[in-house]
Amino acid sequence: MNQIDKQIHDYYQWLKDRTFVHADEQTGWHVINTPFVGVFNDGIDIYVKNSGNKVKFSDDGETLSNLDLQGVNVVKTRKLLFENILTNYGIKCSNGELTIETDLDKFAQAKHNLISAIQEINDFNLLSKNNVSTFFKEDVRNYLNEIDVIYTPDFISKGQTGLEFNFDFQIAKKTEEIVLKSFSRINNSNLGSFLFSWDDIKPTRERIAKKTVKAIAIINDLNKPVKPEHLEALRSKEADYILWSEKDSTENKRKLAA
Repeated sequence: MNQIDKQIHDYYQWLKDRTFVHADEQTGWHVINTPFVGVFNDGIDIYVKNSGNKVKFSDDGETLSNLDLQGVNVVKTRKLLFENILTNYGIKCSNGELTIETDLDKFAQAKHNLISAIQEINDFNLLSKNNVSTFFKEDVRNYLNEIDVIYTPDFISKGQTGLEFNFDFQIAKKTEEIVLKSFSRINNSNLGSFLFSWDDIKPTRERIAKKTVKAIAIINDLNKPVKPEHLEALRSKEADYILWSEKDSTENKRKLAA
């Protein structure tokens, strides 16, 4: 096993060791404690219930409620972005509760979609913490427009595991393709998720596109320095990165140019 394979194996093990399931026999619901971090730096919990060959996932209303406690009303302040996230991941919102319902054999994809949506929605918390007027993803979009890069937003690709992963942008060049993910903040959990998704889709996309496929993480380092070990993890997976403070350098613009 080479070093890269070992890191992927370690990420699988990390997910497994830190995921716990508890059953409520009276209601038929199960709560899944995940290792992913919420707005209060606690673990994100999701709820699941199956009926026959159908399965339903829910956040029990916790995502929007926790943001509300932080002074962020997503539906009022960022309705369009919020609805785009729901659409991208096939999530419904009713009375503040986020849900997704699907066939039992699509359990893994539905679970992945709900957690991914919750993580993106939680980023709205930055609006209250940093008093910013836009999502970092919007800043990245504006930057790509400014340097005249042609891109596809909200790019979805299926990987070897059969799961579909959402990348913020995709740039198609003549001989290569680039998938971009923006990080308003970077930590072990969202970095691990990005590296896992990148490793999973790379061989599939290269077979389909018949191009070299690359990944670039665009990281906001203006308010908090990026840990060297996070950058080293990206390099070890042969994924590139652009620090936001260095976005205007000739080298970084060249990485994105067609």
